Amino acid sequence: MEKFHSMLLAILAGILMPLQAGVNNRLGEAVGGALPSAFISFLVGTLALGVCLAVLRIPLPFGQALAGAPWWCFFGGVLGAFFVAATIVLVTRLGAAAMLGFILAGQLAASLALDHFGLLGFPHIPFDLKRLAGVGLLAAGVYLVKG
Repeated sequence: MEKFHSMLLAILAGILMPLQAGVNNRLGEAVGGALPSAFISFLVGTLALGVCLAVLRIPLPFGQALAGAPWWCFFGGVLGAFFVAATIVLVTRLGAAAMLGFILAGQLAASLALDHFGLLGFPHIPFDLKRLAGVGLLAAGVYLVKG
């Protein structure tokens, strides 16, 4: 049952991605661009996470917990900021379907490498032609969606 709930959560996250891009794009039109919009989006998201932590009574990690994390772990926020800013720019240039198709193609290509080499704590799942075909079919689908 946990796997089923995880799949539903992934589908919900996928549903929300184009909505987020559209909402952030409209915000960008109102506030003068992708970077101010991404900043406001992250600020509101940070406040929302703070409320969740407070309501659930989850303490923020400080001291040893933060010191124990590898230095490169702190770049996750930079990667997220790039992603949000990029979607704000791309959604009006490509449309939601093509934008997310290209993003998904990039995500799958990177994921194949992460899995194959077992990087960042991912399980080692060797690269094979079946997985390559899946990414190739996705890329063909993106081409068809783009028109």
